[in-house]
Amino acid sequence: MKFLRLSVILLVAAKLCSAQQIIPATHSHNDYEQTVPFFHAYNAGFNAIEADIFMVNSTLLVAHDYKHLQATRTLKKLYLDPIKEALKKDTSRHLTLLIDLKQDYWYLMPELILELKSVRKFCVGHKPNGRLLILISGNRPAPSLFNTYPDFIFFDEDLRHTYNAEQLKRVGQISLQYSLYSKWKGVGTIPPAQEQRLKHIIDSVHSIGKTIRFWDAPDNKAGWTQLMKLHADVIGTDNIDGLTAFLKQN
Repeated sequence: MKFLRLSVILLVAAKLCSAQQIIPATHSHNDYEQTVPFFHAYNAGFNAIEADIFMVNSTLLVAHDYKHLQATRTLKKLYLDPIKEALKKDTSRHLTLLIDLKQDYWYLMPELILELKSVRKFCVGHKPNGRLLILISGNRPAPSLFNTYPDFIFFDEDLRHTYNAEQLKRVGQISLQYSLYSKWKGVGTIPPAQEQRLKHIIDSVHSIGKTIRFWDAPDNKAGWTQLMKLHADVIGTDNIDGLTAFLKQN
């Protein structure tokens, strides 16, 4: 009887663990375009937030393109200061800040590293129990230069390079363009060949111990469902409330 009871407990635990493994992280794509940057996504429980940066007069500004830059919309004000305060308050929270470099890395990285010092004590890589993962995307350096950057800097890669073992340690995530693998827009049924192609690349990334995110994937319920089915690790969205409600419901 005791053995039977234990078996049931283990079976339930295994099912719960299996379910947890397919719940994706949530990524606020181009978060700075939200009406309330950072706080909307953070308060909704999102795990990752994306900010695109430029530098003007030694100040890092957040915008999608140069013409939309505003002097008051700094990386420090919109993200670094709020993150610092949020992680102080909630010591159980983990967060990824993906920083997309819109200008050359050699121009932006020195100033970015200086500004990131304000949150360094929370960073993965700097401390064994780090809760903030800093990912550099966009115009990032080549893998051969990864080790020239501080230990709390990781890179969002796209598999266009080959990596040795040391370089791979600095790859914090793989982000791929969805439309290179599937043209399905989240309407009707995904063609089996395209589904298999997505599954293959997801499994390949998992085989090297990395998480995977697709950008430009269908940002609707069908698209989110498909990514969850294929065990994509991160789902990105511009629709914070829609994805939050979908995940709660499912």
